[in-house]
Amino acid sequence: TAVPDFTDCSFSSVEPDADWLAVVHDGGPVRGFDRRMPAFGEALTEAEIFRTIDYVHTFCDSTDWPRGELNLPRALVTEKAFPENETVVTTRVDGGTSGVVINELLYDRRFGVRNQFEVAVPFAMRESQAGQWSRGLGDVALAVKRAMFHSLRSGTIVSVAGELVLPTGKESLGMGSGVTVFEPFVTFGQILPRNTFVHGQIGAELPADRDKAEAEAFWRAVVGITFEQGRFGRAWSPMVEVLRARELRAGTAAEWDLVPQMQVTLNKRQHLMINAGVRIPVTGRDERRRAQVISYFLWDWFDGGLRDGW
Repeated sequence: TAVPDFTDCSFSSVEPDADWLAVVHDGGPVRGFDRRMPAFGEALTEAEIFRTIDYVHTFCDSTDWPRGELNLPRALVTEKAFPENETVVTTRVDGGTSGVVINELLYDRRFGVRNQFEVAVPFAMRESQAGQWSRGLGDVALAVKRAMFHSLRSGTIVSVAGELVLPTGKESLGMGSGVTVFEPFVTFGQILPRNTFVHGQIGAELPADRDKAEAEAFWRAVVGITFEQGRFGRAWSPMVEVLRARELRAGTAAEWDLVPQMQVTLNKRQHLMINAGVRIPVTGRDERRRAQVISYFLWDWFDGGLRDGW
């Protein structure tokens, strides 16, 4: 096995120090790596291991790369600020008299030091009142995100992004909006004491044709906490999202949703995880705004393949 190149900032900056501590303390197998990486937990104190990790970080001669500690657990709806290399498969199931199931494949890829591009491809299934199901492509979205500020000392990361939603879905079957929408937004993450964290996002949806869709402003907030199963075991992250959206038209009321959820890592390397929750409309409940079950499977492919790290 090749020795890692710690001068490569794209490698040495992305993992949190807690993962490096686990591998040095208990050896490679604790994170699904090679058994030839020995455990030093009986030879070095935790403080000595952290000092060694701090020294290894100096091999990367740039401070522009956001550190892995700022890569906080991903919520179901709110965008993260950290630039990612991952694939996410999300499923949304609406309640109500007729069924709606939306599966979305999301591909995130980091480029440069602080940037990420994103492609989201939804596939929708909708049940008619007659009980027949229609299937088809939804509105494909393309996005670019850039981390504008990050500080490990304060535990803060802030990014700006722009998303273009294309009218690729079948509008006649209720699988698309029929209009191009531009969505600029700002998103941030903040580490808090005792393994707690918050995400925030604020932005707008600006349709190219105001006759087909209304412009909308939104903000989203997430609060969560992470628990570890044992010293270096599976991570559990319960979260609650608060979502607010309002059309930019006089006389319209804001729509509020709550999304309680739980994310859990699946394997030792913790680069495969699932999240599940319920989006609950608090205001404006009707046939269009029904409770929605949401889940995702996330693969952080930068850390290994689907069969790695078990």
